[in-house]
Amino acid sequence: MNNDTIFKTKYIFVVGGVISGVGKGVTAASIGRILISKGYNVSAIKIDPYINIDAGTMNPTEHGEVFVTEDGDETDQDIGNYERFLNKNIYRENYMTTGRVYESVIRKERNLEYKGKCVQVVPHIPIEIRERIQKAVKKTGAEIMIIEIGGTVGEYENMLFLEAARVMKLQEPHDVQFVIVSYLPIPSKAGEMKTKPTQHAVRALNTAGIQPDFIIARARVSVDEKRRKKIAMHCNIDYKGVISAPDIDSIYDVPLNFEQDNLGDRILSKFRLKPRQKDLVDWRAMVQKIKEADKEVKIGIVGKYFATGDFSLSDSYISVIEAIKHGCIPNNGIPKLSWIDTEEIKNKGVEFLKEFDGIIVPQGWGSRGSEEKIKTIQYLRENKIPFLGLCYGMQMCVIEFARNVCGIKDANSEEVNPNTTNPVIHLMVEQKELLANKQYGGTIRLGGWPCKIKEGTKLARAYEGYLDKDNIAVERHRHRYEFNNDFKQKLEENGLTICGTSPDGKLVEAVEISEHPFFIATQFHPEYISRPLSPHPLFTEFIRVCLLK
Repeated sequence: MNNDTIFKTKYIFVVGGVISGVGKGVTAASIGRILISKGYNVSAIKIDPYINIDAGTMNPTEHGEVFVTEDGDETDQDIGNYERFLNKNIYRENYMTTGRVYESVIRKERNLEYKGKCVQVVPHIPIEIRERIQKAVKKTGAEIMIIEIGGTVGEYENMLFLEAARVMKLQEPHDVQFVIVSYLPIPSKAGEMKTKPTQHAVRALNTAGIQPDFIIARARVSVDEKRRKKIAMHCNIDYKGVISAPDIDSIYDVPLNFEQDNLGDRILSKFRLKPRQKDLVDWRAMVQKIKEADKEVKIGIVGKYFATGDFSLSDSYISVIEAIKHGCIPNNGIPKLSWIDTEEIKNKGVEFLKEFDGIIVPQGWGSRGSEEKIKTIQYLRENKIPFLGLCYGMQMCVIEFARNVCGIKDANSEEVNPNTTNPVIHLMVEQKELLANKQYGGTIRLGGWPCKIKEGTKLARAYEGYLDKDNIAVERHRHRYEFNNDFKQKLEENGLTICGTSPDGKLVEAVEISEHPFFIATQFHPEYISRPLSPHPLFTEFIRVCLLK
């Protein structure tokens, strides 16, 4: 393309139909990966219809994992999907909620930025939405911006976002496309795939003034030609615009599956664009390596955010789960994951953990399950089972070591017991006033912070080739409590190695036990920056050691 040509940004809105949780986020991310592979600069936006300002105060068993961006925004887990598939950072400009939009409009009204006009839901809220989309485009330089609207069409919460999208299509008809991800059930008694729910979903979208360009037909199996044509006829689109999306073993197969229907070229054609380069070469190689893996590795994740009613969900730890998979890729590992609720530890004890090749104790909040996590870590330490602690997992690791190795029997975290006499984990100084004023949302330590890795440690070995000349790694954080330096000397004298700190040495970022096969815990979240095309070295090393067990 001629450098003098002014490229007009293109927009793809991804919406949901029939039911939530059918894969809009993975669909949006997969479309982005396909278009990147064809030579375009692509970014993605997630719109959450909640009144919450951000995802930071949402219960993970209801909403899923809170994903933290490099610039410290607490976002929906789909932002994590975007980063993993697009292999690039996504910023706070790329995430909006109903609450965030209304907050901005109200602030502008208070500041007289509307110059005395009557501020109304329409047009001012849709205008704010469109302005936020443009800010994200400016921030990322995206040639194609993919915008996922959470929930499903027909929901009252989504009306204003759909209205903003409708106006964008009206203003730039050749620069905006719509993709609806809709579920096609196969009732066991009926014995056939039903298209009627998808027809109704598309008609609901039509009532918002929007006609989809593509229908992603999510189902247990591939959509056949008869139903593909039936959907196309009743939904008023070309039957080639109905893209089959059956259940698959790995989400990383989704872009390849879409390309079987030439989705990328069809999107570009509608935008009057052409591919600039060959497609998905590195992605295909990565997926093929996953398929060729031949070493099974059993990993347990001990947490407390799995249960929701009678069901068990893993979305609370989705970045950890994906990072484990990424770490398996260079090790030819086949991950066999088990979700271990702390209630199971409470009821069964810890002996059954010996069946695993390695255990991860991930993030968490509050006191529930803390003692079970401490017992878990003690068993792993004493029985030389590979252990990786993440954030809260590191804090529980420090408590366990203080109690059972250093003899500080009442060692605890101020989060678990505010009155503990030996707070080896305590509240960060700057957090005390915030909590006193009940300022919870968006006030914790967030985003990317530098960590200096101590030479000669197992952590340094894991990071070999990934650090700068000063042994600095930038890792993402999400915590309010920290290691209490008053206990640092005592813990080190008894064999706990402080292997990572802030560059000034004031904040402990990582600990390890050197004589253990793998016993490393970090205050930061390495899982947030792990991607299938660039696995995080700490997870890669963890899996390598687990395979030696």
